[in-house]
Amino acid sequence: MKLNKDQIQKIALGGMTFCGVFYSYFAFLLGPLSAAREQAIKDTEELGPKITTARAQIAKTTGIEEKAPASLQLIEQVQAMIPQGAPIAWVPTKLTDLFKRESVDKVSARMTGEGAEKELTGFGRSMWSVEVPRVEFTTFGRALSALENEEPLMEIQSLEIDAGRDDAQFQRAAITLQNIVRL
Repeated sequence: MKLNKDQIQKIALGGMTFCGVFYSYFAFLLGPLSAAREQAIKDTEELGPKITTARAQIAKTTGIEEKAPASLQLIEQVQAMIPQGAPIAWVPTKLTDLFKRESVDKVSARMTGEGAEKELTGFGRSMWSVEVPRVEFTTFGRALSALENEEPLMEIQSLEIDAGRDDAQFQRAAITLQNIVRL
């Protein structure tokens, strides 16, 4: 079978059309589809750590929400224990009265600093220096015990007791303490 010139041209044109369609299919359809699939797989893999982080954050938030009522109750209790007004007005009076009830007559208290409370929002800490120029050791011990038992918002940071050479029965005492106050 011999093909004429027209048939050869048709076969050549059909072959070129087939090659063009074949090229177009892979270049314009299958290529972008493969690239989009690879990008989707890559994006999905990148979401894995973000999902894990989000789940951890959800668990943390749930834990905080569960602890919220207890925290609110604690804040209400702390607010109820703190008198109204500036701490410079009521802390020295409260300390003086407490020590007088325990038979310690001369007490001086002065504020030495202030700071924010990290764990309780809306509250701060005030630092105080308490000086007792002359006190008997056992009386001071009872007074210190009463301070710790009656004032849960006061925390003793340091205690210094000096015995005098002239009168060994009486000592000089210095206390550094912190108190939680409203901001």
